[in-house]
Amino acid sequence: MKDIKFNKAIVFINCLVPLVMLAWDAVRNQLGANPLEFVTRATGTLTLIFLLLSLAVTPARRLTGWQWLIKFRRMLGLYAFFYGFLHLTTYVWFDKVFNLRGIVEDTFKRPFIAVGMFSFFLVIPLAITSTNAMIKRLGGKRWARLHKAVYISAIGGVLHFWMLVKADTRKPLLFAFVLALLLGYRIATSYHARQTTLSPSPIPRR
Repeated sequence: MKDIKFNKAIVFINCLVPLVMLAWDAVRNQLGANPLEFVTRATGTLTLIFLLLSLAVTPARRLTGWQWLIKFRRMLGLYAFFYGFLHLTTYVWFDKVFNLRGIVEDTFKRPFIAVGMFSFFLVIPLAITSTNAMIKRLGGKRWARLHKAVYISAIGGVLHFWMLVKADTRKPLLFAFVLALLLGYRIATSYHARQTTLSPSPIPRR
């Protein structure tokens, strides 16, 4: 247990490193010619990275047998939400200056913003219900069904990124490839589990 706590502290600190580096670059005016675009892109990319890392925990745990990996999934998921919140805040605060009307008009005018908004708001209830108390309150099955929405959010996030870029689509396609692997693994294991359940038991020989 002590090792797990120590490792969780290490992971927690390392998850903050990108934010510290971003803040340090901002202090030194090293955010490029368009700081707002740089920060928006960086926080959006970090959101996808942590979202995919959280989705990678289950396959990694099953393939390696390292059951302790599950203890990091919640933290990675919450960091995905955290960086997603920063990504949205950058747009709402620095780009639109909290102009609600402008945000609504921009959302309807530019589909990639609508997709991004939908993907973020989809994970809000997941972040709220991430505590042990909420799991007990909802019940394991209801909680698990609710948290399957993360798959839709991840697909929406990658689609948002792809719609945003105009020429170089290599990064969003890379994210799409990794996400396809993670979701494909889940589909394959779910199908195999159903087939195993439905297959008749062999008749014992006398």
